[in-house]
Amino acid sequence: MIKCFFVSDIHGKIDRYEKLFNEIEKERPDIVFLGGDLLPSIAAFNALSDIHSKDFVNEYLVKKFLDLKANIGDGYPEVYLILGNDDPRSEEISFLEAENLGIWSYIHNRKANYKEFQIYGYAYIPPSPFLLKDWERYDVSRFVDVGCVSPSEGYRTYSISDHEKEYSTIKNDLEKLTAEENLSNSIFLFHAPPYQTKLDRAALDGQLVDHAPVDVHVGSIAIKRFIEEKQPFITLHGHIHESSGITGSWKQKIGKTNLFSAAYHKPDLVIIKFNLENPSKAFRVLL
Repeated sequence: MIKCFFVSDIHGKIDRYEKLFNEIEKERPDIVFLGGDLLPSIAAFNALSDIHSKDFVNEYLVKKFLDLKANIGDGYPEVYLILGNDDPRSEEISFLEAENLGIWSYIHNRKANYKEFQIYGYAYIPPSPFLLKDWERYDVSRFVDVGCVSPSEGYRTYSISDHEKEYSTIKNDLEKLTAEENLSNSIFLFHAPPYQTKLDRAALDGQLVDHAPVDVHVGSIAIKRFIEEKQPFITLHGHIHESSGITGSWKQKIGKTNLFSAAYHKPDLVIIKFNLENPSKAFRVLL
């Protein structure tokens, strides 16, 4: 069996990471997926002075993963990760450089092979109300939902061209990433959940902006259509912390595709544990 752990939205919380490292050392999964929002928030970076906030990647994450690799040797898992909308893209270079240490694979907008499976990563989310836009794209068109700020506004820690800001979409990115490939054995590590599912329900009931109602479903239309049309084997999601608390579900099935979310609205660490041979038996652990 190929045993997998999936976590997301840890937001630089040391206690959650320590629980994750302990669980990996104890259970020795084959693969660990990290689904974005891995770092302390921008506010935490600016407000705190210790090394865990100023250089969290190198002074904490890299060191801890190296320690874990030294401790378990051949039992060290394949680690695939992406960043999320709360992670400054200026930190991407540190994740890329750390790949050379053999501790993880940075998988955003990339494909990797694991045995008979293909693993893809994609970090972008649709336009949100948040002002950090490093990991935001228009979804299927240049439409922006009520209450959201367009990707061409806000601020970025990583420079891109005006053309990319104005015309890039999640829909086009996914088409380029996968082309005409058969995705029946593919695993997608997304940060955003798909639109109008049990995984993208936000606590926005009754909210109005200029008298217009705000949509309570905040996931990606492009990702939803992609799953419906391409039918990947498994898709992994995060981003909307409160969704499972509102809908009562952290998983869903669309056709043949198993969808899991590891986002959570309480302080616990959530690990979705599943085997690639039978993902329908996935279960969620709160630590």
